Amino acid sequence: MLAAMSTSDTPPSAPGEPVSRDRGDACPGSLRLHRADDGALARVRIPGGVLTARQADALHGAARELGDGELHLTSRGNVQLRGLGQECGGRLAELLGGAGLLPSRSHERIRNVVASPLSGLDGRGHRDVRPWLTALDALLCGSDKAAGLSGRFLFALDDGRGDVDALGADVTLLGQSDGSALLRIGAAEAVLRVSGDDAPRAALIAAETFLEAAQETGAWRVSELPFAAAELLEPMRAALRVAGAAERVPPPAAAQEPAYGVVGTAACVGVPLGRLTGAQWKSLSRVGREVRLTPWRSVVVTGVTPGGAAARLREWGAAGLIVGPDSAWTGVGACIGRPGCAKSLADVRGDAEAFVRTAGEPLAGQLPVHWSGCERRCGHPKGAWADVVAVPGGHRVTRVRGGERDAPVTVHGSPSDLAAAVNAARRTRI
Repeated sequence: MLAAMSTSDTPPSAPGEPVSRDRGDACPGSLRLHRADDGALARVRIPGGVLTARQADALHGAARELGDGELHLTSRGNVQLRGLGQECGGRLAELLGGAGLLPSRSHERIRNVVASPLSGLDGRGHRDVRPWLTALDALLCGSDKAAGLSGRFLFALDDGRGDVDALGADVTLLGQSDGSALLRIGAAEAVLRVSGDDAPRAALIAAETFLEAAQETGAWRVSELPFAAAELLEPMRAALRVAGAAERVPPPAAAQEPAYGVVGTAACVGVPLGRLTGAQWKSLSRVGREVRLTPWRSVVVTGVTPGGAAARLREWGAAGLIVGPDSAWTGVGACIGRPGCAKSLADVRGDAEAFVRTAGEPLAGQLPVHWSGCERRCGHPKGAWADVVAVPGGHRVTRVRGGERDAPVTVHGSPSDLAAAVNAARRTRI
């Protein structure tokens, strides 16, 4: 039997501000369901977003047999199954476990790892991070101490191109041209240099060091600690027996998500609103050697032959997926909204679809836009973006610049006025 629990997000505290929570971490997983308005929800952790064809088939089978038949991609490259019955726990665990998607029941919610999705495929980056991914997942699942991490704690494995380094992970490994790795904790500019071979163990030790420091604070993420993240570097250096002082590196650049289309021996397609029908999922997962789900709600299909890539892209485009930068869906996101979420004030996915259909423009030169049903803004992008939030009787539109916001524009009732406000907020790159 799976427990069904609420999972409302708790805003992060500023450094130096104590964390106050009235309940434990209720982040959903495969063995802990969240009760939503459209049924129960399971969040299946997929480290690095990497799925074999067999695992992809198992997820599709679970969605079809137990849920609404669709697969929902998250901003961490995981998959959510929605519309589940409250009594499906045993069968869901059976399906996932049989496909190797549940290697540790006690650790399944902490396997939050994003990785450069094109690593080893396009000739860029300094190293293929797949060996790091396999090793780190095994280390996490084998550490009793790591089981104490929150379901929100995030690892990032960057092959040196800087894509997932910019996603605000709690522990980041950044591959270097000399074979070493830089270990970053939180948003600290100071990093430790470790050997490439020892990098996965270093990431685990960093997480365990955080847990020791967080015991008295209640912090679930590095950003919630009541002191600067850089203060963890010295105990980490001692635990790792790293010679030399911490180095300083520039803060991460804006995340560069994979371009849609053919990339080396792979192809990348975008998924409107992160929602895949069963037919779309099968068309992607049964083509190449594996699929890699990205933190930008796109899918990289590996093993695509150059001769067949053009036909595949046409097929996927006809199926409603994003196959090039000229799609009006590029850069458009939304939370689940109504009817799936009780806190939402509107069907924001329907609002986003209407916007794309009637007034959407290609992303080139524009900011991404995210539609939210309430002030929690679940799944919103990082950096600069156009923020559309449902309010009673309408929407509020704001341009976000990092942590700052322009003056909002509130639109009541008029779809054309709303589209004009959204496009105005998108047209200025920061």
